[in-house]
Amino acid sequence: MEISIAAEKLFTLGALPITNALLIGGIVSGLLMIVFTRLMTRLQEVPKGLQNVVEVVFEALLDLIQNVTQDKKQALQFFPLIATIFLFVLFSNWAGLLPGLGTVGIYGEHNGHHTIIPFLRSTSADLNFTLALSVMVVLVVQFTGIAALGITKYAGKFFVSPLHKPYVIGTFVGVLELISEVGKTISFTFRLFGNVFAGEVLLTVMLHLVPYILPLPFLFLEVFVGVIQAVVFAMLTLVFLKMATVEIEH
Repeated sequence: MEISIAAEKLFTLGALPITNALLIGGIVSGLLMIVFTRLMTRLQEVPKGLQNVVEVVFEALLDLIQNVTQDKKQALQFFPLIATIFLFVLFSNWAGLLPGLGTVGIYGEHNGHHTIIPFLRSTSADLNFTLALSVMVVLVVQFTGIAALGITKYAGKFFVSPLHKPYVIGTFVGVLELISEVGKTISFTFRLFGNVFAGEVLLTVMLHLVPYILPLPFLFLEVFVGVIQAVVFAMLTLVFLKMATVEIEH
């Protein structure tokens, strides 16, 4: 058994390699779509069971979004994206904590030698996923800013007219803003990946050293960390979306 930074390939589907992280991501996406599709077709005026839990979570999330945006219309506009990111990241993080993490898998070749390739690996513990999600979020932030302010006003955050006084300071600030947009992608990517991957490594090591009682506190800690990372990623996305819709004068 070895700890691999890259997601391990389980099999290929045509020319597409299917890794354990991609498999878990597909399963989580499919289950979320099935559950919410069935829930929408069985809505009740007086909520019970799963509908009650979902409504409580969504109402709390919507209130949080509205507190940040201070605009109900904008909160409703941002809610689908923020809720989707939160739920997918949350259940992807938790999926990597299922029993058998790092121990149940197939015996195959990885990095030139034979080892156990685990079936379970959190999607967030794959740098490819966190990078793709971060790029998507940053692009959505840019398009949202352009849609809200118009391309001229939004570009004014980064490019200053020579007629603007003081031009040198404005240009320097604009360059810093451009660098910060690239920095968002890097920060998003490695924050989520680093925290989730470190948690999986910790659990894997503890399960091999002391496989019974000692890993339990760490398991509960990682459940909490999974929630925190999902909230942090979703809330940072929300803050950046709000900032993108505010004119430079503000």
